Amino acid sequence: MQTDKMLTYIEEVLKNMPTDWVNLTTHRLDIYDESLAKIEFLDQFEKLYSDNNSEPSALNGLRTAYDYIRLGHPLSCVLEWSIANLNNTKAENVISFSSKTTPLLAILRKNLLSNRNTQIFYTGIIPDFFNENVIKEVYGYNFELIRVNKASDVLAFDGSNIFISQHIEISNFNTNENVDFFLNLHTEFGSVLLVNGQENESYISEIQHVRRRETIAMTPINALSALKGLATSSFDATHAANVEIDKAATIAAIKEITGAPTKALVGSSGLSIQYAIMMGLIDYAKENHKGKAIKFVVPPNCYGGTNDQARRVAACIENVEVVDLPVDGDHDMVQSIEIVLDKIAKENAIPYIIAEIPTNPRVEVPDLKQLRDVLSKVRSTEIDEVAVDPVFILDQTFCPNVLFLGEDKVLCDVRTISYASGSKFPSGGQCTAGYCVGNKKTTALMDKIELHLELCDNEATNLQYKILAKQLPSMLQRISDAYKNTREFVNFIKETLPTAKINFVSEELAAQSFTPSVFSLDLPTKGNSHEEREIYKRELNLKLINLMISKIPNESKYCVSYGQLKGCYWTIPATSTQGTTKEGDKDYIARVALSANMDLDLHKKVFRDFVKNI
Repeated sequence: MQTDKMLTYIEEVLKNMPTDWVNLTTHRLDIYDESLAKIEFLDQFEKLYSDNNSEPSALNGLRTAYDYIRLGHPLSCVLEWSIANLNNTKAENVISFSSKTTPLLAILRKNLLSNRNTQIFYTGIIPDFFNENVIKEVYGYNFELIRVNKASDVLAFDGSNIFISQHIEISNFNTNENVDFFLNLHTEFGSVLLVNGQENESYISEIQHVRRRETIAMTPINALSALKGLATSSFDATHAANVEIDKAATIAAIKEITGAPTKALVGSSGLSIQYAIMMGLIDYAKENHKGKAIKFVVPPNCYGGTNDQARRVAACIENVEVVDLPVDGDHDMVQSIEIVLDKIAKENAIPYIIAEIPTNPRVEVPDLKQLRDVLSKVRSTEIDEVAVDPVFILDQTFCPNVLFLGEDKVLCDVRTISYASGSKFPSGGQCTAGYCVGNKKTTALMDKIELHLELCDNEATNLQYKILAKQLPSMLQRISDAYKNTREFVNFIKETLPTAKINFVSEELAAQSFTPSVFSLDLPTKGNSHEEREIYKRELNLKLINLMISKIPNESKYCVSYGQLKGCYWTIPATSTQGTTKEGDKDYIARVALSANMDLDLHKKVFRDFVKNI
């Protein structure tokens, strides 16, 4: 009876839910508390359920579940809550993934660091994406793979027992107290993991963090289909038409935009692609440079996901280490790379450099010819042997229109892989999918990256390909138009508040195609000590953001985004994109992102009013 009541309520929720639950990729930070991610949303949702209230206004008033749908979103939370209720467990014990492999990798990672044994049980045939040898040899994970007829065949074990089921009804879990983790796989939707027993609840936060950094939650459209399936017992995907056409169109568009000679690889998010790049390069190094240390060179103040993911990989794999690369502010990227590469060469190690151009959040671009020269320089080891040349992993999410890799381009002869987050310009903020391409010197590397993208089951979903195929053809024009608005707004701020420090590209760089629509704003401050000045500046940041989002609520939003189809987005990197960055490397400045479609005059007016009151 209780089940029928819940399913009836879910049906009403799906009829009345805000369209943003399906369509948005980023959510408002002003109604989000990261320490209460998912919890706060579900607490309020449960109260609505208790009151049998599914009114549109009530659902629209719920707090943000996560700040970014890659991590989770209202529909994934409702799905997990519903499945938990059907299985008499807590909502936090159910975790949905777009990937079918990554939940296994999450458990294996935890057990590697805890020195705990793992048994993976399955019925039928093992999923073809699960490459046992690569997972053991490259990722370093240890486990035993065992075929059984049913879940009840699993016996007690001093370690973790995982039971994999492949069936359409992803909400139904076999019961066996000897199983620690049940994983239900669905061909189209992804997977749902159920953490069984109080003794295994210590895994939950670490599994969530793997979902945060190496993959994505089940996408909104798939979570919606899964929720509809709970009520109708029909878990069929309804949006898979023409996927091969959409995929071909997406790859062709990326090739035309980047001019890169390799086939584009498209992942479920920018971090999904970055993870495939990292693991692919580690695999290549283990195969071709046996025994040598691997150094991932990463700016300490870059996007927190990049920084955190690199350190998480290094924590799991012997001979892999992260090396800091100061790149902006008082540090020159080229000089820093020169120093780091010389040191790594002497150590006879393998250098993999991850860097953003332009940098984030300072929006700086190095001298590209000097960059090419320092990356191309032949270096020697301590015993005078030729050192391994670097691979430059270029995050050009801010400016995916700049040509780095094609014939006769500046980095065509340096082993370079370029990637971009698709939730920005490529999709106009309509999906999270990201992509990567390489130059002619990276063919063997790209093969390895593709292997790991498939192993992690992190390829873009059918709907993501459909969205990219539609949005990519207009991307270059959108970048150009958004830049014009940004340049005009930057010039206006310089005139209106000349004491503010603005980080943005010069006119000369813009002439070289560096036309981002993002700038950072360091507001003027006052006080008798550094601490007083810093506090004043941080309060002023929030005052400006709150004024903008309150005066222009239909366009100005406090969230982590840019490259959107419309509106203006404000954030403070130190409290959002740099969330896991070391405190001393964080940037407490405002980052502003403009689109081609917005009321620029109104934004100028509100900013002018702000200046009058400081």
